[in-house]
Amino acid sequence: QEEKKHLTLKVEELERKLETTSAQNIEFLQVIAKREESIHQCQLRLEEKTRECSSLARQLEMAIEDAKRQVEQARERAASRERVAHSKLLDLETQLSRNKTELNQLRRSRDDAERQFESRLQDLKDRLEQSESTSRSMQNYVQFLKSSYANVF
Repeated sequence: QEEKKHLTLKVEELERKLETTSAQNIEFLQVIAKREESIHQCQLRLEEKTRECSSLARQLEMAIEDAKRQVEQARERAASRERVAHSKLLDLETQLSRNKTELNQLRRSRDDAERQFESRLQDLKDRLEQSESTSRSMQNYVQFLKSSYANVF
């Protein structure tokens, strides 16, 4: 009876551990779902920013072409107007360069974020797999204890 009581306590303890592990598994699944949603939202924002940058780049290219035409007309009219148009052109080119640099930085940030999220996701998957493995081991042990208990009595 003492051994039976001891085994019963062990089984109850293992069942509590199993419940705890199951709860942790559910929490991990919820965390993974939240992370996936976060990744999805980040991807959507990144796509939106990429579209904005593309639109701005097209607008800037059109503005640069317009500025070049204005420079040609200004050269025909006067040297002072040429300097003003040339200054405007330089400003637009600087802005284009900044926007291209920003676009490259956004792309690098997006790539870094994707790698980081993939790494986090893989880590969570590994943890979940380890937890499931532990859970299976505990279930097998509980089965072993049950069959051993059944064989004893």
